[in-house]
Amino acid sequence: MNKELIIRSNSEGVDFALLKDGKLIELHKDEDSNNFAVGDVFIAKIRKAVPGLNAAFVNVGYEKDAFLHYHDLGPKISSLLKFTKSVSTGKLKDFSLRNYPFEKDIDKDGKIANVLKSNQSMLVQIVKEPISTKGPRISSELSIAGRYIVLVPFSDRISISQKIEDKAEKDRLKRLVKSITPKGFGVIVRTVAEGKKVAELDKDLQNLIGRWTAMCKKLHKAHHPTKVLGELNKASSILRDIFNDTFTSIVVDDESLFIQIKEYLQEIAPKKESIVKLHQSKVPIFEKFGVERQIKTAFGKTVSMAKGAYLVIEHTEALHVIDVNSGNRSNKSNSQEDTALEVNLISAAEVARQLRLRDMGGIIVVDFIDLGKAENRKKLYNYLRDEMKDDRAKHKILPPSKFGLIQITRQRVRPEMNIKTREENPNGNGGQEVEAPIVLVEKITQRLEQLFKKDYKKVTLNTHPFIAAFLTKGFPSIRSKWFFEHKKWVKIQPRDAYTYLEYHFYDKNGNIIK
Repeated sequence: MNKELIIRSNSEGVDFALLKDGKLIELHKDEDSNNFAVGDVFIAKIRKAVPGLNAAFVNVGYEKDAFLHYHDLGPKISSLLKFTKSVSTGKLKDFSLRNYPFEKDIDKDGKIANVLKSNQSMLVQIVKEPISTKGPRISSELSIAGRYIVLVPFSDRISISQKIEDKAEKDRLKRLVKSITPKGFGVIVRTVAEGKKVAELDKDLQNLIGRWTAMCKKLHKAHHPTKVLGELNKASSILRDIFNDTFTSIVVDDESLFIQIKEYLQEIAPKKESIVKLHQSKVPIFEKFGVERQIKTAFGKTVSMAKGAYLVIEHTEALHVIDVNSGNRSNKSNSQEDTALEVNLISAAEVARQLRLRDMGGIIVVDFIDLGKAENRKKLYNYLRDEMKDDRAKHKILPPSKFGLIQITRQRVRPEMNIKTREENPNGNGGQEVEAPIVLVEKITQRLEQLFKKDYKKVTLNTHPFIAAFLTKGFPSIRSKWFFEHKKWVKIQPRDAYTYLEYHFYDKNGNIIK
């Protein structure tokens, strides 16, 4: 399995494309204008507590106040409030928490009005970016993420990632981390820490304590609201969270970013530093690696898949609905049940990919093709769970209902990735938009593959002149690629009377192929 990270830098920000065996599975955007990223810590003031919601609205500098629920305060909120006040006024200059007296934990079923007051100063962390009309969601249970561990101030808990299944390894890590964690701090050990030595864990821990100290120094006489601790830049945070030994290359088109990534890899994985490469070709980096094409074909309302099957993805305010269609695929299976299972398994892999790619969150309902046999429904359910194992967002999948629906909840912490795949209609039909040529060509190519499988010898394609030109110009043209792949030549006939999206295939006798 090859994993590649392709990084494109431009004036608006940086785009990150994660490819698995050449297929786009994640797309991230780092915009310079995003001041409220997940993980950022602010010193802010409480605007007002709302007893009816058992929550408070906090001014973090966004146009809408951030939302802080009582359950997001954390048991040690009283200690944090007292510490923040002491540091802000300059009374406390030791940030280590070693000798700091902790206050009593708050009642887990208490009321927010008993804990927080209007205009009170407090440290909060963004846990969900502003989405749609809502402000950011915040927590006062702070955590600072590193490569191998997450540092949790005002805690004494040592937690190990549930994805580490070996009990002996869990015990070893717990023992090591306990021996190096300073008093007043808790630690969450991440999955990538599996098999690591104490020196690597300690180096990561000291780096995080350094970040905590630097943040505390900013609190003295700080304006409210102010960002006192920012997440790492997007390149470093993505590498910190997803980088592992399966990565085969990281290609970047910006020299300063190239040096920065090399330095970061030198720190976290020195043996892998050589996989970072600088893209210097005149061909844009996303064109060169086929990312642009995949973006155009993967973000539309309709998503084509292998063997003629396709998904239709609809978005509403409350949930996302995905419909699975078998399309006009040639049926080589023995029965309708086998066909339905085959299409469902192909679709399950694509659904898992689409959720990561678009970063879809909230409630997702997938309408798979009905399966009569219980063992097939179980096979589909298990297959979908396996496909979603690599998804870093917290998610839960329910077994198929009697109607063949699978419900998924997926953590939503930032706005969904939404890319425009439709373009202005060149026919000028009242400002309507149509699919980009590359999307239409993808559909034509899939239909052609089906015709060649059915052993059509001579095929003629009639299409709009724009699409005809798109298929025949350049070397190698798309038509030439069809010939190299199938050893059959397709005659392309431009038709001025056709609309932009219209196309028809004809056989050797001039009859239209339905």
